[in-house]
Amino acid sequence: MTDTTFDEFVRQALPGLARYAYVLAGDRHAAEDLLQDSLVKAMGAWSRIRRDGNPVGYVKTIMARTNVSWWRRRRPSVAVSETLAATDAALAGVEHRDELRRALATLPPLQRTVLVLGFLDEAEDEEIASLLHRRPATIRSLRRRALQSLRRNLRIDELRSVDRAADLQETP
Repeated sequence: MTDTTFDEFVRQALPGLARYAYVLAGDRHAAEDLLQDSLVKAMGAWSRIRRDGNPVGYVKTIMARTNVSWWRRRRPSVAVSETLAATDAALAGVEHRDELRRALATLPPLQRTVLVLGFLDEAEDEEIASLLHRRPATIRSLRRRALQSLRRNLRIDELRSVDRAADLQETP
């Protein structure tokens, strides 16, 4: 994609970038603002981005950092992606995605961002740490606390203990 114009890049990448912005922001209007601000920043650096050869990754990085900056200023309630339920075994039993969205909205913004980057983008801890200007150990701690909070909010452990008790009663 090194010889494309910025307009061509936007036409090709816009649907995926819009979905990514929605996952980060959790709200359609906030996602539109996030995407627009990120594309404006990318347009200003287009010659360097085009030369580096990974414009989608660059814009995603801009979006993640811009979103974190917004949280520091406004602290909105943000819902995250449905893909988390499919990637964490303990959360896979959640039948109602809306329930998961509500539970995700209770997480602090930095914990939600770590989950989005880790589960949706499949980014490594070191990459997330670099992106969010944190240490990898902090990223692991944020992820652990976020998943514990989700399990607690969704009462997964309680549901499992009820299931285990029912299994024990059925076993002769």
